[in-house]
This record gives sequence, structure tokens and C-alpha cells, in this order.
Amino acid sequence: MRRTVIIGDIHGCFDELLELLEKVDLRPDDLLVSVGDLVDRGPAPGEVIRLFRERPNSVVVMGNHERKHVRAIFSYAQEITRLQLGDHYAETVDWMRTLPYFFENEHVRVVHAAMLPGLALPEQREEILCGSTRGERELAAQFPDSYWYEHYTDPKPVAFGHHVAGREPMIRDGRIFGLDTGACHGWNLTALCVPGFTVHSVEAHADHWSIAKRHWQLPVLKTKPWHDFTWSELAEAIARFSSGPDAATRDWLERVDKWASDLRSSIPALVVAAHRLADELPTSELRQHPAAQFLFQARNGRLDPASLARQCSTPRRTIGLAAALGVVAPKLDLEFSADLQ
Repeated sequence: MRRTVIIGDIHGCFDELLELLEKVDLRPDDLLVSVGDLVDRGPAPGEVIRLFRERPNSVVVMGNHERKHVRAIFSYAQEITRLQLGDHYAETVDWMRTLPYFFENEHVRVVHAAMLPGLALPEQREEILCGSTRGERELAAQFPDSYWYEHYTDPKPVAFGHHVAGREPMIRDGRIFGLDTGACHGWNLTALCVPGFTVHSVEAHADHWSIAKRHWQLPVLKTKPWHDFTWSELAEAIARFSSGPDAATRDWLERVDKWASDLRSSIPALVVAAHRLADELPTSELRQHPAAQFLFQARNGRLDPASLARQCSTPRRTIGLAAALGVVAPKLDLEFSADLQ
């Protein structure tokens, strides 16, 4: 008999997924269904996605983590996944846009996070189905002292993920199946096989999310728009991430901090250069100069270090003005210049 094999939140835990599929003895004619959240937090989101995309008879329901990528809502987990997927990221997000928000057959309903009891699946709001922040707020308002599944009375079983149920799945009345058992946190990855409604789990190999947060911190930091941070934003970012235990990250941030400090210290030299050019160049050439705004301020006696510092509010603006004035701006050493310059 053809089965429907429903997998809880995988979050990039590819090795565990392979072990689980072997444990359930997945056959080619079985329908493989993911409750969503294939990506983020785990070590191998690309491999997980590839398996579901390349295997016939496979369905992926839109999870809140896929939706974040589709909507370009980036927190640390999404920044890591973008780096993990590399050149395949944009194409993968295009694929995520095609994912359905629910799956249903004669045996079971599958959503990522929740559904409002009494409404057919096509009538449900996407935000509630996938567990977006707005959807979570709406559910909390509707069921302030209980959970949505406590009000689910339909005879057809429903399987979902999203909220970690614990090391073991949540099973109620043979109709409610919460399948997120925290694989990315070092707990279990769980499958529900229908129509027999048998449950199978494998243990995670590690607390993948804790490892990923440490491992990817420096690569993610290198992708941040340091050139376009204001000086206060830059200082806040350096202070925030310098408190971590990774020595390489702290060393890199110290270099960025010195680079920023040297750039800000160059402001008086830029003022001197602007006044010199303002005195030397005729008005017609001043108007055509790439730093014309600052040169006219200098000629009119309105340019000093304090006023220029207010206008050069980011590293990029400071470096750009230095280039226009023929002043050599402080640079990072070669090890880091490719990342920030």
C-alpha cells in the first residue's frame, strides 16, 4: 500500500533525514511530505532541499522559515542559510515561492504551524498556516488561554510542526500530531506514516543550531554593510559581537574598529585639503569638482572638522570624499580588505 510519510521540522539536518527515511523504509511510490522548515539552523539545508526537489512523489509545505527567505526577512539563521546555499540561494528562494501552504489527502491534513478549527484549508489565512509572527499573534488573540489544536474537532487527523513538542512528538486522541521534536537542537527528527499512523524517530547527531551560531558568526559578520553603517551603528555592532568567545571574530572586529577610528581621525586632514583646493581653484572648476559641496563650504568659511564629521556620517562617505580630495584614506590590511573595501 502506498503510504504518506510526513516529516517534522528538518532545519537542515540532512544526515538525520537520511537515517529516518531508511528507518521508515521509504519506498519509491510512497508520498514524502515535509511540514516545512527545511532550512535554517542546521548544517546542510542545500542537501535537504535537493532531496525533496529531486525525489518524485515529494511535497514541501511552506514553513515560516521558508516564508522569511521569500519575504527577505533576515535574522541570523537566514543570513547563515544564505551563505550555506551560496550561488544557489536566489534560485532556491524562487522555488520556495512555489510551495503550498497546506497538504491534504483522504487520510490526513498537513500544515506547518496551525489552522483555525471549522474552516476548510483553502479558506485559512497563510499567516496562520505557516506560523508567521502575525499569524502567531492572531492565534494568541483568538485562543488566549489555550492552543488551537485543543479546539480541533474534525475527525480527519492533522499533522504539523513549528513549535517543538519535546523529544517526543505530541499525539492527542489519534488525530493531533505535533511532529517538531527539535532535531536542530540535538533532540529527535520524527516521521508519521499514514494510513497506519505509526511514528518513527531518530536521534540528532548534535545540537546543530548551537554549533552553527558559533561557526558562522565571522562569515556572517563579513557580509554586513560596514561601509554604510553610521559611526554609532558601527560602534554598536562591534561592541555587540566582540563579547563572544571566538578569538578570530574578536580579532577581526578589532581590525574593523581600528579602520573606522583611523577614518574618523582623517577628518581634519580632509578639512585642510578642502580649504586648500577652495583657495586654489577658480569658481568654474569648483562647480565641476566632485567635492564641490564641501569646497564651497570651505570657501564660505562654513567647513570645520565638526561640520564635516556630521556630513561624513558613514565610512563610505568619508572614503568617497577622501578620494575626491586626493587624500589617501586609511585602509585595512590585505587579509581583510577584500571583505570591506
